[in-house]
Amino acid sequence: MKFGIIGAGVIGCATAWELLQQGHEVVLIEAREGPGLVTSHANGGQLSYDYVAPLADPGVFRDLPKWLLNPASPLRFRPQLDPRQWCWLAAFLKASNTATAKASTTALLQLSYLSRDTLHQWVKQNPIDFHYKTNGKLIAYRSAHLLEKARKQVEYQATQGSKQRILGREEAVALEPSLAQLGQALSGCVYTPTEEVGDCYLFTKGLFELIAQHPAATVLTNAQVVRLNTREGRVTSAQLAGGDIVEAEHFVLANGLRGYDLLKQQGETIHLYGLKGYSLSIPLPAESELPPGSPPPAPSISVTDYERRTVYAKLGNIVRVAAMVDIGDGNANIRPDRINHLKRDVKDSFPALDVGRAQAWAGERPATPEGRPIIGRSRKLGNLWLNLGHGALGFTLACGSAVLLRSLVTESPTPIDPAPFRAR
Repeated sequence: MKFGIIGAGVIGCATAWELLQQGHEVVLIEAREGPGLVTSHANGGQLSYDYVAPLADPGVFRDLPKWLLNPASPLRFRPQLDPRQWCWLAAFLKASNTATAKASTTALLQLSYLSRDTLHQWVKQNPIDFHYKTNGKLIAYRSAHLLEKARKQVEYQATQGSKQRILGREEAVALEPSLAQLGQALSGCVYTPTEEVGDCYLFTKGLFELIAQHPAATVLTNAQVVRLNTREGRVTSAQLAGGDIVEAEHFVLANGLRGYDLLKQQGETIHLYGLKGYSLSIPLPAESELPPGSPPPAPSISVTDYERRTVYAKLGNIVRVAAMVDIGDGNANIRPDRINHLKRDVKDSFPALDVGRAQAWAGERPATPEGRPIIGRSRKLGNLWLNLGHGALGFTLACGSAVLLRSLVTESPTPIDPAPFRAR
């Protein structure tokens, strides 16, 4: 079969690569000049297979006033006169209950483990240089109360196959000496030894290059899809901005927020909204620049500062620091106040990092209210498939999402239950 894959971020490239490996023909269509230049470009770098708790949980109702009133909040809501925003928010609040959060966590864990196993297989067969490393993950808690709450989440995730444990402050610092810089502000950590890191852009670029070299693949860049041409409930072709068309037997929307627009043209609406995030890429200082006997300048284990919603991942010679969820910003422009706030947090936690040398980035994560991506057939068009809405977990879930989608399209046995990911 011939597939038109719209979008060459990590989701689109993973989908294209999986289909090629199963003997299909692929046309990969990217609106930008190259792959991975939007949401996949400078994200947090964590492959967080064992920590996939959705943003929507019962604590939302307690935190909502802070999101509205505190300009320095790591999660910030900016109300807009936009029905799409309010529909998404209503669905988000509806999903913010214990039963839905637990069901979403269960489904996401199964998809993440599938993704982990698939990525391991892919990089073993076709090595890609993307600063890939299994270095574990520490979720650092400043509040003893929140650490105790996390214990319950760890206990539940253990029933789903997750392997995590709680560390006190001294244990955490012994494992990751850079955390000594947090002082008594650190109460403890959740430690997952099997978690991984990598540069999502380099991984996406590596997959794109493999795809471009494949004899059954065609890659098109600077090719914006402006419309899906349809007849009798099926897509016949993708219309490009320059007037050309791409024909295929099946089409896959893997272009994030732009997928929402193409669906809406066909009279199909999904709950998909951009949650804006920021990152800093900070060069690591040389050893000669550090005072003798000082702790390491940055963590070698991936760290998430839970209360500040900030992640630290060492990728080669840089530290990627990613943070913040802005609901209602509507673009990928860098807001100086948000970046300055992030820099202050970095200096407060790891003062040896030179934030003056940091490269700032912002991007919109396409998210569903429940935190589960949409993977499956369009509700209106029989040969249109959706692989959208991965939020902050796109890198983590990309490979598993590709496998699940391929099994649905080809009517093969599905490796996990697809029901939680159907279009809704």
